[in-house]
Amino acid sequence: MQLWLIPLLPLAGAAINGLTGRRTSKTVQSMVAIGSVLLSFLWVVKTLMALMPLEERYVEHYFTWMASGALNVGVDFAVDRLTAVMLCVVTGIGTLIHIYATGYMHDEDGYYRFFAYLNLFMFFMLILVLGGNFLLLFVGWEGVGLCSYLLIGFYFLKKSASDAGKKAFIVNRVGDFGFSLAMFLIVITFGSLDFPTVFAKAQELPVEHSAGIVTAICLLLLVGATGKSAQIPLYVWLPDAMEGPTPVSALIHAATMVTAGVYMCSRSAALFMKAPIAMDTVAIVGLATAVMAATIGLVQNDIKKVYAYSTVSQLGYMFLAVGLGAFSAGIYHVVTHAFFKALLFLGAGSVIHACHHEQDMRHMGGLRKKIPHTFNVLLIAALAIAGFPFMSGWYSKEEILGAAHHHHMWMYWAAWVTAGMTAFYVFRSIFLTFFGEYKGHAHPHESPWVMIGPLYVLAILSVVGGYFFNIPHILEPVFHGIVPEGHMEHSLADMILGTSPGIIGIFLAYIVYVAKPGMADSIKDSFSGVYNVLLNKYFVDEAYDATIIHPIERTSRNFLWKVVDAGIIDNGFVHGFSGAAYNFGGMLRHLQGGLVRNYAAWTVVGVVFILGALTVMGGGR
Repeated sequence: MQLWLIPLLPLAGAAINGLTGRRTSKTVQSMVAIGSVLLSFLWVVKTLMALMPLEERYVEHYFTWMASGALNVGVDFAVDRLTAVMLCVVTGIGTLIHIYATGYMHDEDGYYRFFAYLNLFMFFMLILVLGGNFLLLFVGWEGVGLCSYLLIGFYFLKKSASDAGKKAFIVNRVGDFGFSLAMFLIVITFGSLDFPTVFAKAQELPVEHSAGIVTAICLLLLVGATGKSAQIPLYVWLPDAMEGPTPVSALIHAATMVTAGVYMCSRSAALFMKAPIAMDTVAIVGLATAVMAATIGLVQNDIKKVYAYSTVSQLGYMFLAVGLGAFSAGIYHVVTHAFFKALLFLGAGSVIHACHHEQDMRHMGGLRKKIPHTFNVLLIAALAIAGFPFMSGWYSKEEILGAAHHHHMWMYWAAWVTAGMTAFYVFRSIFLTFFGEYKGHAHPHESPWVMIGPLYVLAILSVVGGYFFNIPHILEPVFHGIVPEGHMEHSLADMILGTSPGIIGIFLAYIVYVAKPGMADSIKDSFSGVYNVLLNKYFVDEAYDATIIHPIERTSRNFLWKVVDAGIIDNGFVHGFSGAAYNFGGMLRHLQGGLVRNYAAWTVVGVVFILGALTVMGGGR
């Protein structure tokens, strides 16, 4: 099936634009960037059609990467139904975002560089998804981290953007260290990194009701996932990542990279099902992240920051599902979230484009008549994420709420409240942006059709995607024999209760920001303390600065630099040895006075010394 063509095509696009972009037109650069991803998508479709119904895992082995004793790691690409779902999301949504980006980035400097980075990201994300073992998955995992750094810091002359890129890179390295340790433990425990071998051996192990080696592996994998998928405590990089161009937010921070942690945990379901402690930890971390990020999203004024915290919260929903053993529901939300969250970010980009780079919603308002197409699609995306009945997000949220209801009622009610907050803050952004009077200074204008077209495609998917892509049914063969079989029945009462928080959230947002617009200020004044805590994001960044960043900086500056580097290495070793050599050379310099009689005298002394030494040595014999 030549699976290698799927990632190779975007890599070729990255190479062509990266090497020749300075000498080609933007039209050529756009055709290369879009064409490479579109061809990859079409090859995915062709491959999946040939492999249907894909009841079994299909593998292509290319060569042995490393062999050491019993450990043998190959460069293998594999496709099962989970891989197929992720391939369609990555290449399909990626193609739409590339098309949109040609309009959004048209007047930016470094146009070819942007698309080279974007294509390179696609290459690594596809390696991550196609990898047939943990090590190849990790290659893609690290690659998307690199590309995220490059794309977030694309405006590298802007300090906030370069800082955000470095923050994302460093925080993810913390998580990746946990992933690395997990792989070492997997090799020690199972003697392999290949998915089928590891998972088959894991199936033979008993469930660990107390902490054991499998629990340790799963918790370390979770550490890696909290970095890549922005969960507590490593979520802090994602909101700052909004410093990158908006298409980057849509592709990397909505549809692909940030869902890699959910994919990796779902791929490792056979391990997690043997470690209930790890499963509970995943669920609690996910739910805590969902609630915390939702509360922060309630008060943000930057339209992209609202959707950034929404992403963190929705990822928490996905981890809640994974922790409850509802892996299919988690992936279901990955797919529907890719539709409506990419639409929200790209729609926000259209608003920012219309308002001449204004991002503060307090300087917007009344835009629904000025940019009606953008309003239409953003309204659809907002309804989908709010869980409005029969929109795509409704289907996947019902599955997650159903899983929570089945396992832990307190988790259900926490997720229920979070769903209400989600609907409230998303519609707050809609009402502040599109209703009331325009408060800005620029003259808003609708985006070009190269940007609007992909938005309407995503809008259609946000409406019908949840119905036509029944992910739990599609993924049944993947988790068969791993997750206990059982179908959760959703009664009419359950569906009404699950839908109600979204409806309530929308209604409250309408009351506060449209019907009684002065109410928002009254609430803010009445709860100023809580408001300031939420506006400052619980002061988590400040706490990290005080407890981690600044101590490391002070230690590096005052001890590692001034004491170790300057004092011991420079003055002690480097300057000390060079000074000793200089002084010794200075003494020898006096031997070279330029007088022949002195040289003759030293020669005589040397001959006498050598003869004396030979005499002593001869006497010893």
